[in-house]
Amino acid sequence: MKTATPDRTDDGAIVMDAKEIALFRVLFTIAALWNLTGAIFGYFNTAFTFNAFFGRELTDPLFHAIYQGAWGTTLVYFFGYLIVARNPTRHAGIVIVGGIGKVGFAMKLLQLYLAGIANPIVFVVIIGDFIFSLLFLYYFYSMFKARIPIL
Repeated sequence: MKTATPDRTDDGAIVMDAKEIALFRVLFTIAALWNLTGAIFGYFNTAFTFNAFFGRELTDPLFHAIYQGAWGTTLVYFFGYLIVARNPTRHAGIVIVGGIGKVGFAMKLLQLYLAGIANPIVFVVIIGDFIFSLLFLYYFYSMFKARIPIL
């Protein structure tokens, strides 16, 4: 029979340190605020954001709806990261999907910049999402190290 210790459960699994859990709560709260900031501009002020990113007016109603919808996903992840912040060890699936979105969006913006379509302001998003992606990788490493199931 295994005995629980401060850093292990009864079955011998390693428990994530309370300081690390607190760190991830802060991380995902900041990630939520990052997404909310993007959504305030992109979803609630769509034409302005499009113009700032691409240097052209957003006049086509279909493009407006599609672009606003993309930022709507950013708004949804504001709520998702708040859920993760509440209990970081339970909601890794949200982080997986959100992290894929961050990497994909950053890569697409970089591609658009390199093609001469996007303005340098997109580097705010590219760098920010890249940093969050790296921090999310650390989160998954910590989950793996603590033997906490990701899915």
